[in-house]
Amino acid sequence: MRQRVPVLRTASLPASRLHTSPLPNPLAEKNPPALSALVEEFTKLCHQHDLRRAMAAMESLERHGIRADPVAYSELIKCCIARNAVEEGRHVHRHVASEGFEPKMFLNNVILNMYVKFGFLGDAWQLFDKMPERNVVSWTTMVSAALANPQGGREALGLLLQMNRDGVRPNMYTFSSVLRACDNLRTLRVIHCPIVKSGLESDIFVRSSLIDIYAKCGDLDSGFCVFNEMVTQDLVVWNSIIGAFAQGGNAYKALDLFLQMRRAGFPSNQAALTSVLRACTGSVMLEMGRQVHAQVLKFETDLILNNALLDMYCKCGDLDEAHAVFQRRSQKDVISWSTMIAGLAQNGRSMEALKLFEMMKETGPKPNYITIVGVLFACSHAGMLEEGWHYFRSMEVCFGIKPQREHYGCMVDLLGRAGKLEEALEFISEMECKPDTIIWKSLLGACRVHRNVNLATYVAKQILELDPNDEGVYILLSNIYAGSNQWEDVKDVRKVMRDRRVKKEPGCSWIEVGKQTHAFIVGDKSHPQIESILRELDQIITRLVDAGYVPDTSFVLHDLEREQKEESLRYHSEKLAIVFGLMNSVERKPIRIMKNLRICGCSMLLEPDASSCTRAKVVERSREDSDISNCLFLPLSESNNLGPSIPLSSHRRPPLARQNA
Repeated sequence: MRQRVPVLRTASLPASRLHTSPLPNPLAEKNPPALSALVEEFTKLCHQHDLRRAMAAMESLERHGIRADPVAYSELIKCCIARNAVEEGRHVHRHVASEGFEPKMFLNNVILNMYVKFGFLGDAWQLFDKMPERNVVSWTTMVSAALANPQGGREALGLLLQMNRDGVRPNMYTFSSVLRACDNLRTLRVIHCPIVKSGLESDIFVRSSLIDIYAKCGDLDSGFCVFNEMVTQDLVVWNSIIGAFAQGGNAYKALDLFLQMRRAGFPSNQAALTSVLRACTGSVMLEMGRQVHAQVLKFETDLILNNALLDMYCKCGDLDEAHAVFQRRSQKDVISWSTMIAGLAQNGRSMEALKLFEMMKETGPKPNYITIVGVLFACSHAGMLEEGWHYFRSMEVCFGIKPQREHYGCMVDLLGRAGKLEEALEFISEMECKPDTIIWKSLLGACRVHRNVNLATYVAKQILELDPNDEGVYILLSNIYAGSNQWEDVKDVRKVMRDRRVKKEPGCSWIEVGKQTHAFIVGDKSHPQIESILRELDQIITRLVDAGYVPDTSFVLHDLEREQKEESLRYHSEKLAIVFGLMNSVERKPIRIMKNLRICGCSMLLEPDASSCTRAKVVERSREDSDISNCLFLPLSESNNLGPSIPLSSHRRPPLARQNA
């Protein structure tokens, strides 16, 4: 199917400037009133968008060798576009361009836009090249045509340069279109310069596009500068800058800007609130999410926004509030159900997730492919192998859902947990899609648990062919070799890491206490309460050891002595964050930790004991889980981006592999 490009509005010019005199016709001299009436009738039918009768009237004009006003043809072409009447549109083009009649630039632009809209880019380029005159509308239409191709960014930028050389000044629509082609900061800054020179930087849509693209290119500072230079404030630009900071993970700044927008007199709106909720979701900032919830109450009937709120509570681990939001909704779509199923599965309540799925089949909307990902995820984390196979094999038969990479990944994870490694490998080889690194990593983690060194070597090779700089794979493979006393292989892995300059990222954990986020980095003692934290941690570990806790040193590098390993485990960043949370939180209030790496297995094993000793619930989530979620939690509807996210395979499960910090 040909790709379509949105129709660009073309400004109407006075009819006196657009009218083209008809060719001399002897019939017109015989009965001019009748022919005038025919032209008038044709024009009326065109403006009424009566396609069938207008085409018949146009054929009568053809037989008499006369032409109507170009504005009438313009309306007829717009009607063809609206009705997707391809052949009729071509017929109109042939009619206005026949017998030496040269359409005006205005009409050529409308025809050009028609071909672009229909996806006939070859015809569009042919007409564009033949046009004796081309204005900014002509060029902008072709820029949009180039961008209809996902690889057309370079061509669009080339058109921008060419129109400048031809002396045609781009307008706001041209720049807004070209900005979509930017995929790096260098190109963006090259385009930003002529935008400033043309005086169009103050245009709302251009400014909004600049902010969005700077954010996507990772330069929030420049995007914020563009925002601060705004003289006339506008809701579109406010939404753009709030979304930019939310996308960049800065939930506090996003919320602060949202409050500034409200103080400036702009109303709360779905786009801004959704952006802030997403930022809270990605950073596990529950308290801030609750503040946003107060604003969402004003949009009780907004299903999209309430689904985003539900997703936030699920990702932050507050299933009680998530369930309350879910139950309060009288109207629930497939996103609502799938988000709740995913939230239950992610938070270790797999049986409830499967029960809710059965309820959805009876009373809810028809499940879609994301729903099934959540169901398979729940089966995987509950160790329900037979049930997982049942849902996987029946998804196409019962719901018409063809398995995709996410479904295959859940099944690999399920087989790996069950110790069926060879079956998992065979399953991967029979997949209809190419496995990605996440699927292979799931199997590699299972290899570590079940001590299958040979398969681990093969799987690691597959991953490193896809991503040679994945430090986690090197470290995990090194630990697998060390666990089998294959020290020469350990040495070889470390050498490859040095040769490729692959370094292990230091572990960092975040915790939200009150309205502040505190970060803890392994080995860093700069936190103002670090001495108190270390003393409290030592006391907790002493109580745990007295209760029978033994540090699992398999989660640290194997070239350390046991005493060094235990010392390394003692001061992991997430342990420091947990203790800080215990010291500064209300008793029995859940503690939520965010980490940049996988959660350390030793810390995971420590959490239940720490919770029992301190009477607090510990909820941890790694940023890697968040990254996987962002990649694999796909929108359930093409109309919005608020579908839930379900990681292909969790890295928070004991006893599969985790990186230590």
